[in-house]
Amino acid sequence: MVDQRVVIVTGGGWGIGEATARLLREGGHQVVVSGRREEPLRRVERETGALACPSDVGDPDAAERLVRAALDAYGRLDGLVLNAGIGRGGAVGDLSLADWDEVMRTNVTGPLLLLRAAMPQLLHSRGVVVAVASVSALRNGTGNAPYATSKAALLQLCRSVAVDYGSRGVRANIVCPGWVRTEMADRRMARFAEEAGLGDGGVGAGYAEATRALPLGRPGEPREVAEAIVWLLSPAASYVNGAVLTVDGGATALDPGTLGFDFHVEPR
Repeated sequence: MVDQRVVIVTGGGWGIGEATARLLREGGHQVVVSGRREEPLRRVERETGALACPSDVGDPDAAERLVRAALDAYGRLDGLVLNAGIGRGGAVGDLSLADWDEVMRTNVTGPLLLLRAAMPQLLHSRGVVVAVASVSALRNGTGNAPYATSKAALLQLCRSVAVDYGSRGVRANIVCPGWVRTEMADRRMARFAEEAGLGDGGVGAGYAEATRALPLGRPGEPREVAEAIVWLLSPAASYVNGAVLTVDGGATALDPGTLGFDFHVEPR
């Protein structure tokens, strides 16, 4: 018999969020998918039976309504997947403050608001939180200050939940993906391919170039990250709390100082 759980997945209309919702539904669980764009959520709803609840969780009232939608539909709440996020670039000296504020509101304040709204229910169900951060929370690249800072903050926000509420039965863990074929990453790879002069290869050429030095030598697929998230939500991970799980093809295991031994690296 399936130990059926009720899980809210933010950013659930595409990419890692969609893959997580699909995998949970395949396992017999009830899922509420949230996001700003209604059409992708309705598609996931039609195809999987998940409940679509369009909302901007950066709005305190919207976070409360999202939790209420789960309770009205299913009577309980057992898990949160904090996956909604946006990316903006810029170094500290030249980044747009408007971009900074938007990234922080979406990637940090939004998860905080949803955690606050959901915590009474999670305490009641001894529930589970999984935050989708990024390898950018652990390692940085050029021109990445807003995104990397927000993901590092999300990591510590989730660890705060693990520390503060673990004794009351709530677990919280973090997944840090590397390059994964998602809508947001596709847009970045298209720009990268053009900037790097990779010819007509487009997005595929961008991924190939960006991941060629990784131990696995390829980008990930959303389902591969979803498998890790669903495991962390499950009783199989019952003693995992405050953990940071990299799902990055080995990127954070690699010492960049050794790249020259295996690759001929030339500046573009």
